[in-house]
Parts: sequence; structure tokens; C-alpha cells
Amino acid sequence: MAINALQSAATGLSALNTQLDVIANNLANVNTAGFKSSRVNFQDLLYIEKAQPGVENANGDQRPTGLYVGLGVRVSGTQVNFDQGAALNTGRELDLRIDGQGFFKVQVEDGLAGNGIAYTRAGNFVRNSDGEIVLANDQGRRLDPVVTIPEDTISVTIDPNGRVFVTQPGQTAPTEQGQLELANFVNPAGLKQIGENLFVETEASGAPLLGSPGEEHFGRIVQGTLEASNVDPAFELIELIRTQRAFEMNSNSIKAADETLRSIAQLRS
Repeated sequence: MAINALQSAATGLSALNTQLDVIANNLANVNTAGFKSSRVNFQDLLYIEKAQPGVENANGDQRPTGLYVGLGVRVSGTQVNFDQGAALNTGRELDLRIDGQGFFKVQVEDGLAGNGIAYTRAGNFVRNSDGEIVLANDQGRRLDPVVTIPEDTISVTIDPNGRVFVTQPGQTAPTEQGQLELANFVNPAGLKQIGENLFVETEASGAPLLGSPGEEHFGRIVQGTLEASNVDPAFELIELIRTQRAFEMNSNSIKAADETLRSIAQLRS
């Protein structure tokens, strides 16, 4: 009956509403350094089986097809796209980009991550009042392992392998001050998003694989550049239009089902 059409169309509206939310978030973060876009995955719901394929009739002939009526759709999950974003040249000595795989490690509260570590592709770092390298956001998350830059430092150089060198007054050559460490995951799509461009590990992502930049399975560090958001505005706008049209079609399905039920009710009266 038309009641199934109402229910199926309603599930479509609900799923499309979620897709609209995800698209809007992608577009809102088109200028967020290191941001990774997401997409919505859908799956159909259960089916009402009114006739089974392969059933034989009295003559021994088999029914070639079945008769199934679906009950709609639901969102099965959101999937993060970890494709690398474009390089943005800034010239700032603490702006870092990972050219390849891997995540920077930063310290967070234990309530956000069980081991107190979160992971990010955003490399917009600065120094805090103690000289520690931290993320340039409202929380000032410390890089892990902590790297401290002396107060009288003239310049900071970070090589492709993540070694941090500082030049101080009176020195003829820079001295090594620390080493950056990157993390990678077997299934990065299983990471949990907690905001601030941060991810934390889950059972689905697996434990982090740690290593230095430039090693196997880890990208190299490029100083003075940032990784731009990997959001493709043109693609997202196309998806936005498709979502709007699909929403309208499901709305029309509800209207048609409502009119059908109204006609049935009038016939009974």
C-alpha cells in the first residue's frame, strides 16, 4: 500500500538531510588547513518478499523473478577522504606540511583520547610562552614529543627527516634541538573525529604505527608550507544540487502517496 511509499520516502528525506549536513560542513571548511572532506555512504533497508524467485507452479515451471518491495534507505556511515591537499607556501618557519602519509602527534586531555594523544594533518605550528612548539589554535596543543625552542633563537630549520635545528647568537652552525615523530594507521578511515582538525585512534583504526619522517610508509616534512583543505568546491556544489533534487523527488513521492491514501479513504466512505 501507499503507506510503504510514505515510509520509504521519509527515510530518504532523513538520509538526504544527513548528506546535506556533511556537504555543508565540507564547504564550511574549504579554507581550513589540513581538513579532510567526508562523504555519506547509504544502504537500502529490508525488503518485503511477496513472491520468491525459483518457485515452481503446477506445470513445473519456475518463476524467473521474485517480487520484492523495499522499505527505504539509511545512512550506513560517513567516510573521510584522506587524499592529500594542495601545498600552500607561507614562508613561516613553523608551518609544516607532510608530503606523503602520516599524521602529526599532539597532546590532548585523557578525556578526548585514552592515551592522551591525537593526530592531525594540520601543520600550522607556533611557539608558546615556554618556547614549546604547539598548534596555532585556541587550545595550543603541544607537539608530541615536545620540542622546545630556546628563547634567544635566531632561526629554526626543520629538515625533510623531521630534525629540528636552531641557530642562536654566537653560533657558527645550527644545533639539533629535537626530532619530529609521525604516526600512521592501517585503517585511517576508522579514526574518530573530535574537532580542531584532530583525530583519535579507535578499535577500527588500529594502533598507531610510529616512525620518523622520510622512513618507509611516512612522508617527508616540507618547512614553510601548509597542506590545504582537500575539499573540492565544484564537486561539493554538484553534490549539493543533486541532494536538493533528490530531496524534492522524495517530497513528491510523499505527496503522491498522500493523495493515493486520500483517494482510498474516499472510496471506503
